[in-house]
Amino acid sequence: MSSRNAPTLIRDPIWGSIRLDATATRITDAPAFQRLRYIRQLGLAHLVYPGATHTRFAHALGVYHLVSAALRSLRKRESLPDHVWKGAELVPYAGLLHDIGHYPFSHALDDLRGDDHPGDHEAVAEHFLESPEVREALAGLGRGAAAEIGALIRGESTAPLRGLVHGSLDMDKMDYLKRDARSCGVPYGEVDVERLLQGLVILQDPESGAFEVGVDEKAVTALESLLFAKYQMFRNVYWHHAVRAGTVLCARIVNDAVAAGLVGGRELAGPTDDELLHLIGRRAQTRGGAVADRIRRRWLPALRARRLPKRAAELTAADLGDRSLPPWIEAPGPERRRLEDQLAEALSLEPGEVVIDFPCKPAMFQLDLLVRRRSGRSERLGKTGIPGVIDLPRVARELYRTSRVLRVFTLEKRSLAPDEVIGLITETNGNPPGERARSAATGSGP
Repeated sequence: MSSRNAPTLIRDPIWGSIRLDATATRITDAPAFQRLRYIRQLGLAHLVYPGATHTRFAHALGVYHLVSAALRSLRKRESLPDHVWKGAELVPYAGLLHDIGHYPFSHALDDLRGDDHPGDHEAVAEHFLESPEVREALAGLGRGAAAEIGALIRGESTAPLRGLVHGSLDMDKMDYLKRDARSCGVPYGEVDVERLLQGLVILQDPESGAFEVGVDEKAVTALESLLFAKYQMFRNVYWHHAVRAGTVLCARIVNDAVAAGLVGGRELAGPTDDELLHLIGRRAQTRGGAVADRIRRRWLPALRARRLPKRAAELTAADLGDRSLPPWIEAPGPERRRLEDQLAEALSLEPGEVVIDFPCKPAMFQLDLLVRRRSGRSERLGKTGIPGVIDLPRVARELYRTSRVLRVFTLEKRSLAPDEVIGLITETNGNPPGERARSAATGSGP
């Protein structure tokens, strides 16, 4: 356990001075938390934006700082029953630990599934919260503290202040939008954090009577700007075509390594970015098989040398029109992989060297929080917004649709006919699958 029992002052490029209390200092000294120093916040985005080398470690400190600031602001302004503040002392530590279970390469591995896959990063957090050093760091918070912190991280807590860690207006979003934009050198992630913190209130749900974190009507324009900043960052950074190319190549390497038994699904929860690639590369070197050979000979060298997959086809919302795409197109699965490998064969590529990518984030604009109207009453802000107060959610579906681009990536440069790709996916063409794949690839050549 860390021997440091005094507060620590850390200089941060986004928030200036971040003061960690003694418990937070001990948490950050734990090996499970130090691991976050070596997991990049934006995964493979540094291959496109060289400054995007910031880490989950720095982001976690920023969230802790903002949660602490929000609590201080609320205590000064809000006169509420004592039970509303019950467990408030645990909320900053939940903010600090909210990403402790993150996989390597940020969200690149989110879609991987399997019988031995340990779940999303919030579920994996439980494993790291059980580590001896973290448990000892949390011991001074009292019995049940670790369990409640885990519930706050997973969004399963009933504490009134849970929304500061997991919700529509949590501090995670405020930090990552500003930090990611600053690191990437783009102007899209500006959020009026000071106004949002000033606008936070604790409100009583008119239906259930439960207290929760909400926002004053005077601050909803700042909330609207946060939503639009999120949209701009997804459209211009997170879903940039070259960022997606690096992401799908990394995911393909890991997915096929797991499927071939080079690594177990549960082994993904411990390594850092570089450790995972080294582990896969070492086992691909020592074990035989076609998958191990492709990973060792083609895929890992391509990723390390930034020879990213190329766009063989790209279809925007305008190209797709109002066509309804099958749900299997959004995530790795047997149906999508069969089509990808049929295309790979038609394009004279090896299995696994065609990837269909249609990123999905349906919760991008979803809101579920209370607003204190000027009249003093509380009103639930949901999918339709509040007419005349905050209208962006009403057009959220269209903004989300226009931000998504369907791409077919190939490890080597190829070309596919967009109309044929749509036909393959929607199964509107009457030809057998293999024949349709060859038809889409006509004239592309190696």
